[in-house]
Amino acid sequence: MKEITWETVREIGLKLPNTTAGIAWRSPTLEVDGRRFAGVPVHKSAEANSFAIHCDFADRDALIAEQPHIYYTAAHDENYPCVLVRLARINPEAIEDLLRMAHRYESSKPPRRQIHWKERSPSDTTGSLDTRRNRNR
Repeated sequence: MKEITWETVREIGLKLPNTTAGIAWRSPTLEVDGRRFAGVPVHKSAEANSFAIHCDFADRDALIAEQPHIYYTAAHDENYPCVLVRLARINPEAIEDLLRMAHRYESSKPPRRQIHWKERSPSDTTGSLDTRRNRNR
């Protein structure tokens, strides 16, 4: 069997509707309508050769309870709706199901509007700075 890597996950995920590859915290992600639904964890508490998917807490707990050798959570992620997946222990068919679940979970939310610094008007930053300067005089 071929070794499963993030590239395998990425290829499967990009077949889902409105999915794009992205980067968060210098790490690769999969996104739907600007919302991250899967990615390579960057926190040191995650095991090497893992990936994370977003899901609700009930689904996360059920996955971990059923197959703790594949699914887990790290202390850093316990308060977030996600589960970590050991790539060496999962098959490609299960990855497809997981990504569909995560994609559905995030795409059910309204799209995020990205605000870029170029979109701000000069008064957005200058006005608040001028107010602080005047207060300190």
